[in-house]
Amino acid sequence: MIVLLILGVALVGAVAALVARAVALPRMRAIERVDQIAAYGFAGEAPAPPAPRALSGAVQGVAQKVGSRFGSRLGGVAELRRDLVAGGMYDVSPYTIIGYRILCAFGLPTFFLWTASSGGFGGSTVVLGTLVMLALGWMAPVTIVRRRARQRLARIDYELPELVDLLVVTVESGLGFAGSIQVAAERFSGPLGDELRLALQEQSMGLSTDEALANLLARADTDGMRSFVRSVRQGESLGVSIGQIMRNLADEMRKRRQAAAEERAQKAPIKILFPLVALIFPAIFVVLLVPAVLSFTSTMSGA
Repeated sequence: MIVLLILGVALVGAVAALVARAVALPRMRAIERVDQIAAYGFAGEAPAPPAPRALSGAVQGVAQKVGSRFGSRLGGVAELRRDLVAGGMYDVSPYTIIGYRILCAFGLPTFFLWTASSGGFGGSTVVLGTLVMLALGWMAPVTIVRRRARQRLARIDYELPELVDLLVVTVESGLGFAGSIQVAAERFSGPLGDELRLALQEQSMGLSTDEALANLLARADTDGMRSFVRSVRQGESLGVSIGQIMRNLADEMRKRRQAAAEERAQKAPIKILFPLVALIFPAIFVVLLVPAVLSFTSTMSGA
């Protein structure tokens, strides 16, 4: 009897839980959609970024305030925003980078002056070092952002032929272009996968394929991406088969990758020349000439 009573209470509780979940399911889906919009630009299955530390968070807050105060006077906000988007730093404001530039431009010369005062450097050395630290502090944050943007765009351009090959296979197997992009977004990781998932999120929020591709090109403006977006948009506007377009584009990108590899191979001897002259030749001269010089000096001293 007690067992039946416990079983009945458990069943009633399970039914109540299922009814409550069914009632709250639309609300839960709405909250999930809002969270996806809040995480705009990132894959849903990507791990959440680690929480910033207290010190770095405080420094970032100070940089944000300083950049917001002086950013409009210094200018260059649009260019910084473009570099941040190209580098995948969607959660960083351009005013934060401007704030970091101002803080570094004041912090590095101050640190150098404090070090020079304790080290007893000369006046000309202090002035030159202060100017160098000032220029380094002003240029370092922007240089880091642009270097990250160049590396990310180079990786996107390098992975683009694999994307085109996958699109050729999926389109010719019967999938539409949107479905092929969905499959590619699930299989690709890194910057190219992030950009594809962002384009899909834009389409799910109401943008057309043409607008999503235009935004994709604005975020990752490389030669390969420009050819890819132009080919797809022209194919859709003219009614040409996407599969044939992708196949021609794949051949073009393979030739472009081969030409880039040949260009790097031709630049290699010139790049090797500088360390060869500066590092290897002096060592060879020392190994070959020092014994001869020592033998000559010993012979002359004996004579």
